[in-house]
Amino acid sequence: MKPFSPLLGGALLLTALFSFSTHADETLRIGYQKSSTLLTLIKQRGDLDKALAAQGVKVSWHEFSSGLPLLEALNLNNVDLSADVADTVPLFAQAAGANLTYYARETPSPAAQAILVPADSPIKTLQDLKGKKIAVTKAAGSHYLLIAALKKAGLSFSDVSPAWLTPADGRAALENGSVAAWVTWEPYVTSAQVEQHARVLASGSGLANYQRYYLASTPYASAHPLVLNSVYRALKQEAAWLKANPAQAAALLSPLWGKLPAATIEKANAQRSYQVEPVKKSDLAEQQIIADAFYDAKLLPTRIDAQAPTVWQPAAP
Repeated sequence: MKPFSPLLGGALLLTALFSFSTHADETLRIGYQKSSTLLTLIKQRGDLDKALAAQGVKVSWHEFSSGLPLLEALNLNNVDLSADVADTVPLFAQAAGANLTYYARETPSPAAQAILVPADSPIKTLQDLKGKKIAVTKAAGSHYLLIAALKKAGLSFSDVSPAWLTPADGRAALENGSVAAWVTWEPYVTSAQVEQHARVLASGSGLANYQRYYLASTPYASAHPLVLNSVYRALKQEAAWLKANPAQAAALLSPLWGKLPAATIEKANAQRSYQVEPVKKSDLAEQQIIADAFYDAKLLPTRIDAQAPTVWQPAAP
């Protein structure tokens, strides 16, 4: 018998590793949050699972409390794709060195986020926020809305006291009076208006466009263009279905969103564009404005080039 060849052994090891890698790639790990409406519906209706099963790919779903921990998980290779996150979130991830690729976006929905105060609050104008404690989720789109609103009022971020809270905790803080205002996004805005009778001090209209972006880890995007194409097509189809069936979509989302009344969800969804488009470098112009605002407020550790990340383009239909 011939002695075992180190070269052959290396080849066998590489083959085994390749086989393991191929097997591992058979599961697509998607991260999402409650405001990830389209992918939540896709998950519930099973559309993407069916489409990818034909390619031999299984889907596993992982829920996160907000966008920043979702993209942290993406950067740490704990998930492969993220559902939509607010425009601010990729900038924080980029500043932390994340290697991310934009693969889709939802066009602007400025009215889908707002600064809320209790109905009987003495706060009537943005200037009245000076010196107040305000609940906001760090790195969320609402974080930039607060910066933009304060700037419009001639104030700086240092003129208020931020309480860095998740949406659930922000809602509770507004209700129990431990904060003077809460900055959040849909469906929390409409829910707070309906159930807590919260008053909108200012929406994002005229202050922040509030685009939502879908991202992938760059290595995954490079290696799996067919999977990304399937996800992109599913998003476009689901967006069209939601717009054509708003009541049915709200009924499906209600048990998934803490039994939020379907009528509230339908009203909240009407504030979002749900228009899915490819990302162009020119779309990232506002990203640079947001990044510079965060840096100037000493909330980003370094200046970043918002157009530096890779932008993936879907194949022609």
